[in-house]
Amino acid sequence: MSSRLRKLTLLALVLLAASALTACGDSHSRVTTGTYAGESGANAPYLDVGPLVYEVQLSRELNPSSTEDAAYLQGLSPAERKLAPGQEWFAVFLQVYNDGSKALPAASNLTITDTQGNRYIPIVPRPTNQFAYRAGSVPGKGRLPVADSIASQGTTQGSPLLFKIQTVSLDNRPLKLTIVDPDNAAETASAELDV
Repeated sequence: MSSRLRKLTLLALVLLAASALTACGDSHSRVTTGTYAGESGANAPYLDVGPLVYEVQLSRELNPSSTEDAAYLQGLSPAERKLAPGQEWFAVFLQVYNDGSKALPAASNLTITDTQGNRYIPIVPRPTNQFAYRAGSVPGKGRLPVADSIASQGTTQGSPLLFKIQTVSLDNRPLKLTIVDPDNAAETASAELDV
């Protein structure tokens, strides 16, 4: 291959990479609904809720006997850990982004519903659980989980919301996660979850 042809090929690759990076910038259309399509390989949408952006990294049933999943359930009392007959642990792993310059509150009103209208609210473990999603402050130009935290270094790089759901709800899919802005209850976003 001639030197000139190599240079043109390299230039074309650089331009292609630059245009791809530009497309991934922080200017995106406001999205308040989406489908998490993990099985198809597509990414979850970035959901705009007020001034913050939420991304579902993964959603799945948890197995308390698994070493990894047991870590997500730390900080629960024995009564909270106990499942009733027909219940399963279910987790939704989230990341929350704040592109603004000042700290903002993350949503505390997050629910899952199935197609039959069954509604589930998350159970928040005590602070000894370093993975769990907690409504708190998202630093300016930062995210939750905070960079270099145990949760951000974990497999999913997200903080799990923990739910006890009825096993029958797994048959009443799709499950839908709804997030409500803490400063304006009229601002919501939702995503269908892949299970």
